[in-house]
Amino acid sequence: MFNNLTERLETAFKNIKGEARVNDLNIANTIKDIRRALIDADVNYKIAKEFTDKVREKAVGSKVINAISPGQLMVKIVQDELTELMGGEEAAINITGNPAVILIAGLHGSGKTTFSGKLANYLKTKKGKSPLLVAADIYRPAAIDQLMVLGEQIGVEVYSERENKDAVSIVQNAIKEAKSKNKNVVIIDTAGRLAIDEVMMNEVASIKDAVKPNEILFVVDSMTGQDAVNTAKAFNERLDFSGVVLTKLDGDTRGGAALSIKYTVEKPIKFVSSGEKLDTLDVFYPARMAQRILGMGDITTLVEKAQAQFDEVEAKKLEKKIRKNQFDFQDFMEQLQQIKKMGNIKDLMGMIPGMGKAIKDVDISDDSFKGVEAMISSMTPFERANPDVISQSRRVRIAKGAGKDIAEVNAFMKQFEQMKQMMKMMNKMPMGKMPGMRR
Repeated sequence: MFNNLTERLETAFKNIKGEARVNDLNIANTIKDIRRALIDADVNYKIAKEFTDKVREKAVGSKVINAISPGQLMVKIVQDELTELMGGEEAAINITGNPAVILIAGLHGSGKTTFSGKLANYLKTKKGKSPLLVAADIYRPAAIDQLMVLGEQIGVEVYSERENKDAVSIVQNAIKEAKSKNKNVVIIDTAGRLAIDEVMMNEVASIKDAVKPNEILFVVDSMTGQDAVNTAKAFNERLDFSGVVLTKLDGDTRGGAALSIKYTVEKPIKFVSSGEKLDTLDVFYPARMAQRILGMGDITTLVEKAQAQFDEVEAKKLEKKIRKNQFDFQDFMEQLQQIKKMGNIKDLMGMIPGMGKAIKDVDISDDSFKGVEAMISSMTPFERANPDVISQSRRVRIAKGAGKDIAEVNAFMKQFEQMKQMMKMMNKMPMGKMPGMRR
């Protein structure tokens, strides 16, 4: 995500990082490179120019600051302006009402139906709501089937009327159903088209007029760049939607949609989504996204994802085992499972400052752990709990059971032992001196 833009911006900052002070010449050269980077990322020229004009104005006005280097100063200014361009502050979703009604709109293929399922899962697990999904696509039976499958996966009921070709009446009946079953959020998945047309616009507008939703969320495929922004503008003129959802951020996106859409339609980006897993939905934080674009990582989001998956009581038990140097293969396997639940491995690593560039061209699949899992699964419960008993003959058996070479098992065992030694060294440090710990 945004790899090319990040690289281009880093190149732009290199021109000024070696300078002793800010001057008109190095500001001008850096600004020119930043503008080119934005345009290459499919940001509209007018937006790119206005953005860089603001950066130049602030940089020129900051000449008197001597406490930080010109490079650091420019990065800070660009970070602040990127944050502002994408909305400044995060925008909360409005789920007041009984039920709250959320209308999902967008073109076919933008990820509307998958997002509807993700949103239902998010509101159920993170907000304690009882949602009802509504299949209001009267043109594609497959859309109803897809929503049914998603609803079953997350344990959320789906309302549909397969024979009814009146989307407005379907939605109105769904809201009555929600009230009768004490469902406090209704999520309406509307029909999409391959391109904007009058029939689709009229239908979505009619649903809006009939049910007066709390939220109208426009779902846009971030990989379509400036086209996504133009589509959002057309939808907003008809629907006056309340927020934007960017999908497919795990794809080869240049970033134009994320950077331009708030400026163009004056509506906040509320969620970002990546992948098909139903727990890969995140609230959009402009400041965090600006950090990621500038290659600074996103430790805050990484910590939040970890906190959502790791049980505090279990974490304390694990800490005690590590302190006693009793960390075993069963513990290791359980930690792997927790990490996998946090999301795409490469995206997670990209949130660590400095790692994004290092892993840009590295193929890190979610299946990367399968070999390790196979080796641990080939161990007996006794061996998992007692790594020291695993002799060479046991390693041969484990290799056969996992379908691996003995060299791979030996390498894994060595890495595991090195990891335990590192943990042992950290545990000798006083609590107040351990990284991230306070007295």
